[in-house]
Amino acid sequence: MKNPFKKDAGTPGDAEPADAIDTTDALTDLDGADSLPKGQTAKKGRPTPKRNDVERSAGTRRAHYDAPLTPKEARERRKAEKASMTKEEFRDKKRRQREEAAAARRKANERMMAGDPNYLLPRDQGKEKLFVRNYVDSRRFMMNMFLPIALIVVLIMIIGMTAPAIANLVSLVMLFVIVLLVIEGFFLGRKVNKLVDERFPDRAFGRWTLGFYAFTRATMIRRMRTPAPQVNIGDQV
Repeated sequence: MKNPFKKDAGTPGDAEPADAIDTTDALTDLDGADSLPKGQTAKKGRPTPKRNDVERSAGTRRAHYDAPLTPKEARERRKAEKASMTKEEFRDKKRRQREEAAAARRKANERMMAGDPNYLLPRDQGKEKLFVRNYVDSRRFMMNMFLPIALIVVLIMIIGMTAPAIANLVSLVMLFVIVLLVIEGFFLGRKVNKLVDERFPDRAFGRWTLGFYAFTRATMIRRMRTPAPQVNIGDQV
């Protein structure tokens, strides 16, 4: 007795041969590849090869570099390298190294003077210190004349050997001026810390650190400051 849910072989509705199914699937895949959006391609059907495998097959595999473990080993490597080169080749290599090092120093100095955070010295890093620099650079202070005054004091000490009376008088005047500069620096530190507290509640530097930083910045001649001033005198910070 034949079950109603089974079909006889060769009757209509039977499953198609396997080769017909495969052909249809292949045509469907091709049609799908053609119907992809612009800028997209069909999957390549294989994993992306690793760089190491590609380099090995192309014969361009880079050799592994083993750094010297001790200074003695480094010296031996330099001696061996020098022995394998002629004097002209070794001289040219040293010249290229000096030129590259000089270019790197110039770039680092230029970026530091421009205020690039990646090249700043540790003493100048931080958003609070950037604000302090801009605040000091946008104003004039008596402390800006600290270095010229110090030079005058040195000259007075030299002249004092021949004219002690004049040297003593000028020394008293310079001492009074230096006291005024110190007082001005004290009030500058207080002002800077007050502004930093208002703008940076989560400050990362102490009050003494920022106050002394502002004082030393103000005592330098504007052209000699590092990093170079990024604001003009009178600008609003």
